[in-house]
Amino acid sequence: MESMGRWLGAASGIGEADWKRQQMKVLNDAVVAEWVAGHPELEREALTKNVTRLYQYAKEAKECARCPGLERCPNDMPGHYTKLVVSGAGAEASIADYKVPCSLQATKSAQDSVRSRIQSFYVDEKALNREYSPAEIISRDMRRASAVEAVMKYVLRTKDEGLQPNGLYLMGDFGTGKTFLASYLLYELAKLGLTGVIVYTPDFVEDLKSMFGDPQKLKETIDLLKETDLLVFDDIGAEHLNAWTRDHVLGTILNYRMNRKPTFYTSNHDLNGLQRHLSFTTREGEDEYRGQRIMDRIRPFVEVIEVAGRNQRGT
Repeated sequence: MESMGRWLGAASGIGEADWKRQQMKVLNDAVVAEWVAGHPELEREALTKNVTRLYQYAKEAKECARCPGLERCPNDMPGHYTKLVVSGAGAEASIADYKVPCSLQATKSAQDSVRSRIQSFYVDEKALNREYSPAEIISRDMRRASAVEAVMKYVLRTKDEGLQPNGLYLMGDFGTGKTFLASYLLYELAKLGLTGVIVYTPDFVEDLKSMFGDPQKLKETIDLLKETDLLVFDDIGAEHLNAWTRDHVLGTILNYRMNRKPTFYTSNHDLNGLQRHLSFTTREGEDEYRGQRIMDRIRPFVEVIEVAGRNQRGT
């Protein structure tokens, strides 16, 4: 069927006899006839008065039946189709039309809503942009099945009990999917209406240097990381620390969040290795006491999960 605009334009320039033939063509259309059969309260006059609505309804129903995908949707309002509603009966009957999102559009809107609750800084957003099943994640490397299962248990526990006070510490070799699992966890929990932030720690630490001269931006950044429901420090232990970043930024954020909101970590270090890393800064050298202070805000508040498997990068 041709577009509504072209059809109306053509119809406006024809005589009454031709117009009636156009009406009959619409009313005899199989899609229209099926809809009309479900509304015996409608009289012929109501149908002819609303023939343009019926035409649009049939046209979009046929386009949806051979859906080319959301990005190439030919309907007047992409991702939506016309729905007809009848009110009254007999001579008082009327037909109204309105646009309804299709299943593809509804799914996209739901995904966009979830994604809008998650902010990422310097992180590959692949895992944040669509939904993955646990089976799909495991299928790429069976050796990380136990890690996926542990993450799923955490997700289910949060769904059942609400926001947890403790987070997860995902540790493993390079490229085993730790960041992907953390992003997956954020996506799943954002479906519950929770907010989340994931930061790639090495770049975040470097970016903090540019905030020295902008205390307002620094405060807003720290407040964001303190207040978000879910916070992920990705690749912690790979950054070049200075004492100010460790004690006054990381320490402030973790001190606020402990016992309040969960913090998650991905790292190539185990907890002891991370403590050694946090005890050393580029300028001051080693300070075991201050490293221990930060770890006292991490170690008791995480469940350690080892992510095994092969290096997935570049595959």
